[in-house]
Amino acid sequence: MGLEDDGLAGITGDRLPDERRIEGDLSESIRPGGALWALASAGPQLRESAALAADAGLTALAEEGRPRAVVVAGVGTAARTGDILATVAGPRCPVPILGHRSAGVPGWVGAADVVIAVSASGRSPEALAAAEAAARRGARLVAIGAPDSELQALAERARASFVAVPRRAPARLSLWALTVPVLMAARELGLVNLVEADIAETARRLDEDAERCRPDADAYVNPAKELAMNLAGSIPVIWGSSPLAGVAARRFGDMLAANSRYPVVSGELGEVGRGRVGLLDGVFGSLAEGQTDIFADPEDAELTRLRIVLMRDDGLDGDDTGPMPDVRRAEAVADLASRRGVRCDVLPAEGGCSLERLASLIAVPDFASVYLALAHGLDPMRVPAVSEMKDATLGAE
Repeated sequence: MGLEDDGLAGITGDRLPDERRIEGDLSESIRPGGALWALASAGPQLRESAALAADAGLTALAEEGRPRAVVVAGVGTAARTGDILATVAGPRCPVPILGHRSAGVPGWVGAADVVIAVSASGRSPEALAAAEAAARRGARLVAIGAPDSELQALAERARASFVAVPRRAPARLSLWALTVPVLMAARELGLVNLVEADIAETARRLDEDAERCRPDADAYVNPAKELAMNLAGSIPVIWGSSPLAGVAARRFGDMLAANSRYPVVSGELGEVGRGRVGLLDGVFGSLAEGQTDIFADPEDAELTRLRIVLMRDDGLDGDDTGPMPDVRRAEAVADLASRRGVRCDVLPAEGGCSLERLASLIAVPDFASVYLALAHGLDPMRVPAVSEMKDATLGAE
């Protein structure tokens, strides 16, 4: 029975990674519309989105004062924008921020609340249902998505703010285009302290990381290629040392799953210490690393092993928006991994504001997920299972 008969037509790639694939001709991925091109344009993407949001009339949101709660509705990358908003706003945000990943809105949402519906395509059933429900209940609505879409039409009927974000790449490669309007809407509501300098510095950080991760840079000077090959053939375990780093860890998990087709464990260290740290003692951790018998079968010597990626955020000196991260957890995990022979990459957060620090933990891993896909001969822009799932669920993102 052939691939087409199995329902696997169009699936390509090699189970074994080959570093030569990411040192050769990557023209398909760097051309406009390619995966590396999309990631390299993250800085311009952020700047363009900020300009579009500034022209979208979001200042009207503040006319009714501070809301009781903010609901960010969407799925996939759109949902991550709600996680980022909650992280940037911090634990001392005066109102709760809820990410809503299913159709409609929570039953308690009403006229005192704000709903931000996000959909890169402008046709996600979850975002559309949330926008409809918000308008019906009299909640303030902000919609963010592709121009001339169903979501824009719905927002116009509801006389709600709409930020038209051009869609030039899949949603997962458009994180910053979707995130900035969400943050700017929250700024108008007085929920985040986001100044223009923060946006400029974050865009500059993304530009610099794109330059470091450019395709023509060899692996020994390209941190994304190095990280990709470190993860090759492993089970990646991505842990963040703070709420901010936890968002970045889950984002990396999303990108590795979608682009590289790798199974991933991701989360925040506060959760890890309650059980998942036990993976270090498991059959893919210390038990696999302990296979040192020189007479062992060669296939057994190729056991799949864990590879820890520790996203470390030690906080900013003088930042009083929340408690400083507990660095002891990060140090303990790195030490536990070292003593068990489990390999660990540590990625430190850098930057002078929370948004820039988050970008510093996202940019290089984003590139790494694409390079890992290319090393396996996979096309990160064409994921048949994702396309088939969307078709089966009526165009959901």
